[in-house]
Amino acid sequence: MAVDEAMARAVACAESPPTVRFFRWHPPCLSLGCNQPYGVVDEGFCRRHGVDITRRPTGGRAVLHHHELTYSVVAPLGLAPLPRDLQGCYRLICQCLIVGLRRLGVAAELSAAPGQLIGPKSAAPCFIQPAGGEVVVDGRKLVGSAMRRFGPVILQHGSLLLDWDSPLQAGCLSLASDQDLRPMVVTLRDLLGEPPPWEELVQALALGFAQVLEAELAPAALSSREEGWAARLAQEVYGSPTFVVHRQRPGELEEAPMEEVFRGEFR
Repeated sequence: MAVDEAMARAVACAESPPTVRFFRWHPPCLSLGCNQPYGVVDEGFCRRHGVDITRRPTGGRAVLHHHELTYSVVAPLGLAPLPRDLQGCYRLICQCLIVGLRRLGVAAELSAAPGQLIGPKSAAPCFIQPAGGEVVVDGRKLVGSAMRRFGPVILQHGSLLLDWDSPLQAGCLSLASDQDLRPMVVTLRDLLGEPPPWEELVQALALGFAQVLEAELAPAALSSREEGWAARLAQEVYGSPTFVVHRQRPGELEEAPMEEVFRGEFR
């Protein structure tokens, strides 16, 4: 989460180009939406089972990052072909994922119906139902995503389910079982027999982004400034109980438009 925000800082300052990132988690981690109460977490269960806990800069409900590919996109709002409206950007980025998944033989599509909205205070996990514009297969959610605007840029990130761990999914949120959740989701293992190798999956998704956005993607590492921002954010925000539990960021790192917060170097 710290790296995603660091990339948004750099793009907002025009120090880095628009960026697509693919990554995975070790150990497993439960992330909460930025406004979700911490009380939905079974902290004891997470500690006993080696599950980290953090909070996202974006909204939505709890996500267990375990058997998944996580993607993030940072780009200036309105940079062609991205439209200037957030919903339009969200759907276009999801369309990139769909084109990439279809290269793997997955019949993914955008969810048409928004369904019943579940508030952020609910303990219901993110994958309990698809929202309008999300990536589904036969109505079952395959990718859960969230977007937020920070000043001149958008950050969208989300989880593509590769597999599923029922006891861990339920236990992290003190649910008796995942029986209400599992029928609502689908994984690449369900669809393909087994998830594709990591490199093949990343390549297919990258080609999806390149095709839809008419962009040339080039592999790159974080800049030294992004690494510095990420290290500080990891310590002071995304790894700090002040933010993770109490939803309070340090004063100098308060959430505000990027062009205001990120003026000058970190001291």
